[in-house]
Amino acid sequence: MAQAAQTIVHAREPAGIVPNTEMTRADPAHLSLSVHDSLAAIEQEWRRFEQTADCTPFQTFDWLSAWQRHVGAATGVTPAIVIARRGDELLLLMPLGIERRSFARCLVFLGDVLCDYHAPLLAPDFATLVPEGLPALWHNIARLLQATRASRHDAIIFDKMPATIGGQKNPMLALNVTLNPSGAYETALPADWEAYYASKRSSATRRRDRTKLKRLGELGPVKFVNPDTSAELALTFDLLVQQKSKAFARMGVPNLFAPTGHAAFYRELATSPRYRSLVHLSRLHVGTTWAALNLGITFRDCYFHILASYDDGEVSRFGPGAAHLRELLRYAIARGLTRFDFTIGDEPYKRDWCDAEQPLYDYVGAATIRGLPAAIMAFGWGRAKRAIKKSAMWNAVQRLRATAGSLRKQPKADE
Repeated sequence: MAQAAQTIVHAREPAGIVPNTEMTRADPAHLSLSVHDSLAAIEQEWRRFEQTADCTPFQTFDWLSAWQRHVGAATGVTPAIVIARRGDELLLLMPLGIERRSFARCLVFLGDVLCDYHAPLLAPDFATLVPEGLPALWHNIARLLQATRASRHDAIIFDKMPATIGGQKNPMLALNVTLNPSGAYETALPADWEAYYASKRSSATRRRDRTKLKRLGELGPVKFVNPDTSAELALTFDLLVQQKSKAFARMGVPNLFAPTGHAAFYRELATSPRYRSLVHLSRLHVGTTWAALNLGITFRDCYFHILASYDDGEVSRFGPGAAHLRELLRYAIARGLTRFDFTIGDEPYKRDWCDAEQPLYDYVGAATIRGLPAAIMAFGWGRAKRAIKKSAMWNAVQRLRATAGSLRKQPKADE
């Protein structure tokens, strides 16, 4: 059967570059593809699509435009947003970008480490509308990106791709993917907190929780607080950064807030009124001590647990972080949310609450000879990290890292 022609539009916004159009017969669905290096140019279309598309909050325009403004632009990332349409109907939006790593230009998802999940935005019935799936479409996307000057690349490095997006299988898994070193965890939320709590925690554990909460109460009244003014949100965020930075140092891991733009990105999300419906900042007070803090996301029917911290003083002996998490679960249920996503990471406490673990996947490929070293390094690092995390060595690595972190904090003898 003859296949219909597909138009591929090279949508390059900057002046001086004339868009090209080429014809291919690779896709019978007659899709048109375009690539854009300006988020602002497609803002309205992106925002309309995300209202109905299957995606996570990390693919929303608000999240990624803030990231590009604070981090991407400052570190030289060039957006390469791919859009697939049939006529006027948008079927797929891939928030990609070009990032320099050593001597190679790498195709990556926008958002980097500040996105817990990387994925395209999909029309709800994407699999039906594009029955051939991703392989044929990806071939055309790759041709388009390489034919467009701003999006030419030497290697492809995609990570943290979920197995499903909304109710759909992630089409990116049609690539030659490998398992990410970490998984993601989620729990379903019923309508009643007490029934949920009893189903998740044994009577002995609940009794210990009550004892610890009582001990916290002896240090001062315990209160769950949702700050709602810009000034109070800013104070809350600044303390969260202080507490979390100390925790990173204790664990001996890099400080998430140290790289260029990271702290400014989170500060804007946490304090600006425009993100109030997306970002939730909260505190657990014990008397006058802000004992635990959290930055989460409320998106559709789900609460996403993103950043949590706690005071490392006297209150830390009685589990303020665990008490705050219980209040967050109660808060999500009270809001009528039906899921609580603990996101990426294999911390033991997540397994205490979760119903399901979702594997995450990576894809690495070399597009040119120049990109081969970057691809080999990314692939090798991912394999090595997964092997270590799934072995008995992981606990030893964590202890060694924490010891190294504590040694770095100690003053020198002559100070």
